[in-house]
Amino acid sequence: MQHRIKKVAVLGSGVMGSGIACHFANIGLDVLLLDIVPFNLSDEEKKDPVKRNSQAVSALATAIKSKPAPLFKKDFASHITTGNFDDDFEKIGDCDWIIEVVIERLDIKQQIFEKVDKYRKAGSLVTSNTSGIPIKMLAEGRSEDFQKHFCGTHFFNPPRYLRLFEVIPHEGTDQGVVDFFMHYGDVYLGKQTVLCKDTPGFIGNRIGVMSGVQMMDLTVKYDMTIEEVDAITGSLIGRPNTATYRLQDLVGIDTSAKVSGFVMENVSDDEYIESVKGKKQPEFMAHLLDQKWFGNKSGQGFYKKTKERDEKGKSIIHALNLKTLEYAPATRPRLPIGKAKMIDDMGQRMKTIVGGDDRESKFLREYYAGLIAYSANRVPEIADDLYSIDDAMRTGYFWEYGPFETWDQIGLAEGIKMIEETGSKVAGWVSEMQKAGHDSFYKVEGGKRLYYDQASKGYKPVPSLENYIILDTLRENAPIIKNDSATVHDLGDGVMCVEFTSKSNSIDDAIGQAISDAIDKAEEEGWAGIVIGNNAKNFTVGANLMNVGMMAMQQQFTELDALIDGFQQLNMKIKTCKVPVVVATQGYVFGGGCEIAMHADAGVYAAESYIGLVEVGVGLIPGGGGTKELALRASDKFFEGDVMMPTLIDAFQTIATAKVSTSASEAFDYGYLIEGKDFVEMNLQRNIGEAKRKVLELSREYVAPSIREDITVLGRAGLAALYTAINEFKLGKYISEYDGVVARHVANILCGGELTQTTLVSEQYLLDLEREAFLSLLGNQKTLERIQYTLQNNKPLRN
Repeated sequence: MQHRIKKVAVLGSGVMGSGIACHFANIGLDVLLLDIVPFNLSDEEKKDPVKRNSQAVSALATAIKSKPAPLFKKDFASHITTGNFDDDFEKIGDCDWIIEVVIERLDIKQQIFEKVDKYRKAGSLVTSNTSGIPIKMLAEGRSEDFQKHFCGTHFFNPPRYLRLFEVIPHEGTDQGVVDFFMHYGDVYLGKQTVLCKDTPGFIGNRIGVMSGVQMMDLTVKYDMTIEEVDAITGSLIGRPNTATYRLQDLVGIDTSAKVSGFVMENVSDDEYIESVKGKKQPEFMAHLLDQKWFGNKSGQGFYKKTKERDEKGKSIIHALNLKTLEYAPATRPRLPIGKAKMIDDMGQRMKTIVGGDDRESKFLREYYAGLIAYSANRVPEIADDLYSIDDAMRTGYFWEYGPFETWDQIGLAEGIKMIEETGSKVAGWVSEMQKAGHDSFYKVEGGKRLYYDQASKGYKPVPSLENYIILDTLRENAPIIKNDSATVHDLGDGVMCVEFTSKSNSIDDAIGQAISDAIDKAEEEGWAGIVIGNNAKNFTVGANLMNVGMMAMQQQFTELDALIDGFQQLNMKIKTCKVPVVVATQGYVFGGGCEIAMHADAGVYAAESYIGLVEVGVGLIPGGGGTKELALRASDKFFEGDVMMPTLIDAFQTIATAKVSTSASEAFDYGYLIEGKDFVEMNLQRNIGEAKRKVLELSREYVAPSIREDITVLGRAGLAALYTAINEFKLGKYISEYDGVVARHVANILCGGELTQTTLVSEQYLLDLEREAFLSLLGNQKTLERIQYTLQNNKPLRN
């Protein structure tokens, strides 16, 4: 049976329920969000529908206001209708997918599913978001049709941002239902779908609990402070900066304790869990739980934010001393192991880290020995394939590398040696794998990433990657073009891909040269077209600010003029060349990267693309055609007899306030993206593949755009309105005096300069104004101060 999802019911409006409801609203589905009728209503209030629905209404309102935002755009909340279990339960009969997200109690969930079974329509899908209660227990006693269409679908919090989507069938789940969820989670929800077995904690929480418990045990064993542990378990090893103890505070120490307790109580035949079950809880954990110091939500946990301020005006953070159980100002440990962060190659970095003799290296060596041993011994108990564990930990916990990927970095033999040193058990299938002459869990052959399959004792393609274009798998082929900052790949079917490879993917001359050379080659040799994209965390952070700042400080204005003109002409070349150019983005799409994207024929933007022309923050204006493009797009919205000023003001505010979209969807509102030209892709791993398809579609009857000569600008009339707005902002102290100087340059370009009447101008005319303004600002000491401050502090200066 084919399932079509038009309406979803979410039962339970807590943090997870509201977040899940918002994520379905993000993809345009109608959502029914239900919760209990509050217990404390008066007799009169019990008659009021608003009061009866207040649990769900209040929870949704809280979710919408929360940060990070659960919705791509706030008005997407209109897709969500709230109600209550008593009055509105029968409405689930109109829903195609019903998701239970109530409290983690088996009896309450069973009561909910009894009602679901009564009111659902035949064939509708029913799932539980339980984080560990056995799915088979939740399915017991339900109708045959219910059981066939029931399984676990476990989102991680926050649902919009954490990509892991665990699918947990029970014995009675129809295979077609399982296949549907694996596909739907990937394509429509943008998730990394992972098939799990119905075991306590599934995959993410099972490995996560072991990892967290071991971190605490090693903290005590090696007599380390929480600041020291966090210093070595964050970005140094490819994990979020929340590291270990800051993460506990973020998640909630009570929540972590409940999840750990559940896994400990319900797991059997697990050598590690059995070894720690009898151990006494660390005194500091018991203390925090007794005091109800649960972390961020209670104001203190392992860390405590105080009202005190340092010399820079920042809140002073205190850290818990694990011995005295008292708080003291948090320190920033300078540890020898920190130097390993200078090693860009993660494989070499990990070898260095676990091979050191210092205390911190020994800590991490023992930690990783335990992690990789535990993970290997869970195959095939919790998952049939090792890649499922890696996928779960990367996308559920924001680890850059999963356990087996890390083991490959360390080396198979070294990892086995580490495990044996700690007295842990090496999984039998790993020993067999080594004896058979294999030395890695993953390898690339024929453009495919392969994993070692312990069941067949050989390598197979990672199935979760079959529909994605992963540029790393193409590196065994000779690139079409390669320099220090970019590589041009052959994607097949006559499509090239320009991949940025500079630090933070910052745009420099080498990237510009690679794009230009790729266009020349495509035009000369008859290629179908070009994708500009990469698989990095961020598409690009923008232009190489340090390079521009150094040239300005050395007053190399002739060279700067040529640099700016070169970037402008590169973007015009992208726009007017004889082959289609499509961008594929994710993460930051800032400054010059935004300008490249705006000049492409089309864009495939991962939903989590944060797009903006941010130059005014460093005292500059968008000088690569970005200001020109917003002027052009404003002009295209002008209609004869219409009031043009509001459209102009919108474009001005977008640049002058350095607006950055919080999603690709929001970028349409700012004019960075255009309906019909640009598209949102939910799954960031699909954007390059979709961009390639768009190139092929456009190439069939492609006609290169001409340079525009018909851009309407308002001249002095527009300038008068914008200058008035700037002065009002200054009087209200919303902007500094120098912000006003930069804003006047933006206004001048958008209005076409001091023209006496509304006039039609060309793209080059506006580019010349851009370049003149950019150079003028680079000659101003206040801009140089802003550039220098931003480079040193990674935040803007308001001088």
